[in-house]
Amino acid sequence: MIERFCADTGAKVPLICGAMYPCSNPELIASVSAVGGIGVVQPLSMSYVHGHELRAGIRLIRSITPNPIGFNALIEKSVKAYEERMKEWIDIALEEDIRFFITALGNPRWVVDKVHAVGGVVYHDVTERKWAKKALDGGVDGLICVNGDAGGHAGTNSPRALFESMADLGVPLVCAGGVGDEAAYVDALNIGYGAVQMGTRFIATQECLAHNDYKEAIVKAEAEDIVLTTRISGVPVAVIKTPYIESVGTKAGWLARKLLQHRKAKHWMRTYYAVKSIVQLKKASLKGVSYKDFFQAGKSVSGVRAIEPAGEIVRRYEAAAKAAELL
Repeated sequence: MIERFCADTGAKVPLICGAMYPCSNPELIASVSAVGGIGVVQPLSMSYVHGHELRAGIRLIRSITPNPIGFNALIEKSVKAYEERMKEWIDIALEEDIRFFITALGNPRWVVDKVHAVGGVVYHDVTERKWAKKALDGGVDGLICVNGDAGGHAGTNSPRALFESMADLGVPLVCAGGVGDEAAYVDALNIGYGAVQMGTRFIATQECLAHNDYKEAIVKAEAEDIVLTTRISGVPVAVIKTPYIESVGTKAGWLARKLLQHRKAKHWMRTYYAVKSIVQLKKASLKGVSYKDFFQAGKSVSGVRAIEPAGEIVRRYEAAAKAAELL
């Protein structure tokens, strides 16, 4: 499936720099694609955090490298204005010749129809088999398998268990979560994954514009320092345990939990949490620990020991895969 992933994406190295709000700046995306991996545009991060109108941001990446890039489309419908904006962003991405899309949080069929019409491919984020089957019913070409070691909204299964539960589905599976060094990368490919998606590892790079406090927190953290909190979005999110996290706790308040379970109120609570998290994560990423907020990260922190150039990381992982005769 490595060959199929590379054919789908145009990548030479089966490695995705995952889309990250707020950490996906154009320079980081370009640096990964330039050496044969594939960087993925996160449109809200591009415009709201890094100040680039989407088309201009894509063209900035193209000015650094002509190599393929991807596009992240969160298609959850709870915020109508965001849904409409996402449709506009997808059209811009297609006009700018992006042909690899990663969808999440909704039915991908309308994205698939748009992208397939111009010869592109769509992969979809999933955390378990039942969601994978729904995504395949929606026409997707591959699956991003988000395991329990991932940062952000993590799954619950181990990388191996998740792969084994989906290995018969006949599409490329991408390991997302827990890969922070070359050994873990090779292990994931040996399991049978067609590629690996990494986020946390690429925050601790020279090209990422996240605050140095954030990068240093990743370098210093171990896997046991990653905890799940429901205070950001109402559902569990993986973050680094800091003194601030310890002081405020990791559970949403009782009223918030009750409203999130209410048939009618849950829509408004999800909207509230979405707006809140957008603001909090932007400030935490750009202002550092002085703002005393959340640093999202996965258990792959245990493999991150330095802030490095992104391209150097990709080359090292490629060399490890070649040494293991996987490429």
